[in-house]
Amino acid sequence: MNEGKKKAAMKLKTVKGQIDGIIKMIEEDRYCIDVSTQILSAIALLKKANIDVLDAHIRSCVKDAILQGEEEGQEKIEEIITVIDKYIK
Repeated sequence: MNEGKKKAAMKLKTVKGQIDGIIKMIEEDRYCIDVSTQILSAIALLKKANIDVLDAHIRSCVKDAILQGEEEGQEKIEEIITVIDKYIK
C-alpha cells in the first residue's frame, strides 16, 4: 500500500469513529446543530481521504499507464476526468 492510500485509510478510520459518535449523538437526542456540525466534519474528512486516494492513483497507476503507452495512458486520464467531474458536481 502506497503512502497516499495509507493516509486515506487513517482518515477513513477517523471518520468511522466520527460516524459512531454521530449515531450516539442522535440516539441521545443531542442538539441538531451539534449533530449537523459533526456530520459536516465527517464529510470534509471523507473528501480529504478521496483526494489522497486520487493522488495515489495519479502518482502510480496513471503514471505507469502513461509510460506503457498512449492508449493505456489515455484510458487512465479519462478515468480521472470522470471522477473529477463527479467530485465537482
